[in-house]
Amino acid sequence: MDLEHRTSAPAHATGAVELVRLDEVAEDPQFQLREPGDVSDLATSMGRLGQLEPIELRLRSGASGGEPRWQVVAGFRRIAALRLLQRDRVLARLHDHLADEDAWALALAQALLTEPLGAMELEALREKLRSAGAGWADELIDEAQVRAPVAPELRESFHAFLRQPRAVEEGAGDAGPEPGTEAGTEAGTEAGTIEMTPEELAEDLSVRLYEVNQDLAAAFEAWPDLPAEGRRQILEQARYVAEILQHLEPEPE
Repeated sequence: MDLEHRTSAPAHATGAVELVRLDEVAEDPQFQLREPGDVSDLATSMGRLGQLEPIELRLRSGASGGEPRWQVVAGFRRIAALRLLQRDRVLARLHDHLADEDAWALALAQALLTEPLGAMELEALREKLRSAGAGWADELIDEAQVRAPVAPELRESFHAFLRQPRAVEEGAGDAGPEPGTEAGTEAGTEAGTIEMTPEELAEDLSVRLYEVNQDLAAAFEAWPDLPAEGRRQILEQARYVAEILQHLEPEPE
């Protein structure tokens, strides 16, 4: 099969970069992947450093006179941040002709193909920035740590937690072996463990979470003084809890 030699960039990779008035950009959510959410931190960054990357806009077909000419393909949060800053222009790459398929490719590229920095990579970056005299980035690194992806081993542990019944070491409670069993082994439990009732689990877990929250409050007060590796491990466990929370249903009213 003969291959055609491409002498120009594909359509979705072309387009002039220009400043566009925000009132010429339609509020069209067709390619929006998520709600913008809180963009105050992004607005602060853009106010200090400027807009570092252009958004992607395509010409709206059939737009009549007086209507916004451009449709957002990628960059919804940057537009929201600029509007929060009350700016009137946005840096954008303009596509006069962009098919839906290519537009979706642009919209999905960052969300699906960009790999965010992990917890250990963020800590290495922190030290690098400190060495470069950019200690002001510490707070940004902390916030990025909270949003960093959960490590694969923690995710697997979480799914294993969901699949298995809760068990504690023998002696942690007053419950004894089930009637008709020898130390609980005939009931299918391993020797040395006793399954908890739902009531015991709820009480035990609420007490331990209360204690952990107290410790977290103390850690928050002393956060800058904690070692980097300790902060990393705390954040890793906090992300593990956050991933569990989204699977818990609210208590019925």
